[in-house]
Amino acid sequence: MTDKNTRNEKMEAIVSLAKRRGFIYPGSDVYGGLSGTWDYGPLGVTLKRNIMQLWWKMFVQDREDMYGIDAAILMNQKVWKASGHVDTFTDPLVEDLETHMRYRADHLVKDAGFAADGLTMGELNELIIEKEIKSPDGNDLSDVRTFNMMFKTNVGPVDDELSVSYLRPETAQGIFTNYKNVLDSFYPDLPFGLAQQGKAFRNEISPRDFIFRSREFEQMEIEYFIDPATWEVEFEKWIALVHDWTDALGLPAESIHELEVEEADRAHYSKRTVDFEFDFPIGREELLGLAYRTDFDLGNISREAGKNMEYTVKGTNTKFVPHVIEPSFGVERALMAVLSAAYTEDEVNGEKRTYLKLPTHLAPVQYAVSPLLKNKPELVAKAREVYTILKKKYGNVMWDDNGNIGKRYRRQDEIGTPYCVVVDFETLEDNAVTIRERDTTDQKRVAISELG
Repeated sequence: MTDKNTRNEKMEAIVSLAKRRGFIYPGSDVYGGLSGTWDYGPLGVTLKRNIMQLWWKMFVQDREDMYGIDAAILMNQKVWKASGHVDTFTDPLVEDLETHMRYRADHLVKDAGFAADGLTMGELNELIIEKEIKSPDGNDLSDVRTFNMMFKTNVGPVDDELSVSYLRPETAQGIFTNYKNVLDSFYPDLPFGLAQQGKAFRNEISPRDFIFRSREFEQMEIEYFIDPATWEVEFEKWIALVHDWTDALGLPAESIHELEVEEADRAHYSKRTVDFEFDFPIGREELLGLAYRTDFDLGNISREAGKNMEYTVKGTNTKFVPHVIEPSFGVERALMAVLSAAYTEDEVNGEKRTYLKLPTHLAPVQYAVSPLLKNKPELVAKAREVYTILKKKYGNVMWDDNGNIGKRYRRQDEIGTPYCVVVDFETLEDNAVTIRERDTTDQKRVAISELG
């Protein structure tokens, strides 16, 4: 592992590149920003969509046992009471007694070099007192107290307890509330899954580390309904599928780590959880999680809503409430991992070069097309022909005639464009172009008819 200073420098370089090149901007930046929010520029939104589309293809379109849904963000308050979020979706909060800034107690404990996972509020409080842990400004801290992370709102014209709702803190509950709908509409064979992509909101006490921990983010979640007798076999299948996913993102296998979560640290609904961690520049952190939720959620609905959640095995009288395996993927964490793995520095002809070694299928720009000289109409016209051919086929193609050819190459390298296509005077004679490959900087001649 590299030292902390080197990791921080790499993170700063990625954040700077992301803003400078139009991937990710701080939210509400012109008005001084809003902590924990981020806006995605032209390249960032394309990279993000490429990741989400890859996930949808792998886990929904390419499978026979998966059904997609898109549930509402606002839900009946009973959903969050039954799921336990109203009572248990909390983080430990402390306050700087001088500045009144608020922080996650467990984060401050970890930053001070002590283990915090699995500690109760009281244990965190004792540790802060015993080790004399201070705020980032060096001031004394308040006692630890609970803080519910859900954004509370009111639905309709009347502001009372009956109108209370929340911005969903996860997409999973929208899947569980639609389980019976899909069952009645399609009655799929067991096992089967419901998949959803969408926004979730958490009122983080202290969002940090770029897009790793923010207040508004997107999730890609699956609830996979199974016969409880087969849960261990199905769980192992999903472990393998998660590794297929990280491979598809281009993440190095040696940077992915499985963490078997101890019972004391698991969510209240989980019988087994494996966190998949990645070596981010900020350190080894959770990339995604895989949980065996048993029948916790469907049981809650059956009990609280009085609805029958049983599945009847086709052709039999066998009935039971399915159990659930949940692979939960964060879009932003996947994107941050992709950028971290792709960020590369090397030397070309004695000059330092920075480039994003993005997998071709994820790169926001597949090809950049240039005329060798932009003041030669015949080259520009031919380059436009080539651009139109590639644009029609691939969509994510950029026209670039700004600066000399070397500067164009460096600019395209920095945004991760795999191939630069240059139309030169020879093209007018042989109807071929020069293609320059990002990673190796090798160049070759290719006939226009063979492009792509």
